[in-house]
Amino acid sequence: MKTLVLVRHAKSSWDHPGLADHERPLNDRGRRDAPRMGRRLASRGLAPDLILSSTAVRALTTAELIAQALGIDRDGIVADERLYATSASGLLGVIGEVESSVGTAFVVGHNPEMTSLVHRFTDEIGHMPTCAVAEFRFEADAWNELDEGLVRAVRFDTPRS
Repeated sequence: MKTLVLVRHAKSSWDHPGLADHERPLNDRGRRDAPRMGRRLASRGLAPDLILSSTAVRALTTAELIAQALGIDRDGIVADERLYATSASGLLGVIGEVESSVGTAFVVGHNPEMTSLVHRFTDEIGHMPTCAVAEFRFEADAWNELDEGLVRAVRFDTPRS
């Protein structure tokens, strides 16, 4: 059994128009929402064996705030540049490389690829708003086997839920 938790980064700031997209930070709401979602995940007993994050500042900060709420050190986060400005297939490719010994993996990234990947696994979720969490349990032994037909459970949560 594999548990994949897809997290769209929290709300980012547009206060610095000259800042490169990759460098945009979280805004105040994003800095509030990410720990809130981390606490919700903790209350459900969800503990990742691995947290993968885009290298973009807003995604990595979201991952750090969620990890902190889960009691996980920053060292437990693997930043991977391939998770920034990719596609659903690109996300799935990175996920497919995760060691099979990992039972639960969190992936923190961006739209539209997060929503596109969610749609590959279920039609129960429409859109991934900022800081949304989509949890999938798969009847699979390896991460490169993930497929819609192997989904056994789906859970969806947003900061406004």
